[in-house]
Amino acid sequence: MRRRQFIRFVGVAVAALTFASRAQQPPMPVIGFLGSASPDENASRIVAFRKGLAEVGYVEGRNVVIEYRWANGKYDRLPEMASELVRRDVPVIVANTTHAALAAKAATKTIPIVFEIGADPVAFGLVANLSRPDGNLTGVATLNVELAAKRLELLHEVIPTVKIVGLLLNPTGPLAETLSKDVQAASDKLGLQLHVLRASAESDFDTAFATLRKLHAGALVIGTDPLFNGRSEQLAMLAIRNEMPTIYQYRPFAAAGGLMSYGGSFAEPFRLVGVYAGRILKGEKPAELPVVQSAKVELIINLKTAKALGITVSNTLIGRADEVIE
Repeated sequence: MRRRQFIRFVGVAVAALTFASRAQQPPMPVIGFLGSASPDENASRIVAFRKGLAEVGYVEGRNVVIEYRWANGKYDRLPEMASELVRRDVPVIVANTTHAALAAKAATKTIPIVFEIGADPVAFGLVANLSRPDGNLTGVATLNVELAAKRLELLHEVIPTVKIVGLLLNPTGPLAETLSKDVQAASDKLGLQLHVLRASAESDFDTAFATLRKLHAGALVIGTDPLFNGRSEQLAMLAIRNEMPTIYQYRPFAAAGGLMSYGGSFAEPFRLVGVYAGRILKGEKPAELPVVQSAKVELIINLKTAKALGITVSNTLIGRADEVIE
């Protein structure tokens, strides 16, 4: 009997010590992740983000928690989602688009924010200076919005006989006006007639392509927007079905059958965002972390699609491509 009582006593004591030990452990830090699209559309970016966190010692579920907020393309939801994370008092917020970064900035002036955007963060008022942000925001800026005019030039180089072109924009996004002005200026310089088409939801895509046919457009530039990022395959299929030579910014579009893509990496900047988020958790301040400018761009040409469209791509342009899909 005494032996049983002793074993029971030891068991209770061990359980009590384990509970006490767990109770003394500090809670894991929480990163608030504010996304404009959906988790499926950002799967590769999340993998890259976690990789960056791991490089500075943070592994999701082991020593850090990530609370995700996804707007699923409904940008008007972002301000309230940002406010939720502020009320949650997370130690750092990650914003994965210009839309999300602007919403987070409006929601807090104290919680550190790490962004990844394809535009100039100074021009959009996110930071005052790239080398010393001097506020609660920092992050990674990639070359994408600035390359919209160059995408039109590349299309013109491939099909110089086409004189009527389209530009697909999401009018609800903050980049639409800048994209429209830049591509219009490039169009005027090249002597092209530009038609701007608008799609604020997936249901607008078919209408946009039908309008292109009515306008007798011979090529299309797709403007930078998270709505389009997550639907690269669908847009590529629509371009093929409508026999429309089309260019977009990310490789997944060309890989899915689009004629060309020209822009920065889709995932690598988010590895850098993960590194910055981890460094802030360790005590560094965003004002002391310069905005990283990712200047690397890639030209991807899908020769299989070009052949199907009856387009001959010059050897010169093929030689400039970073990847050729055959």
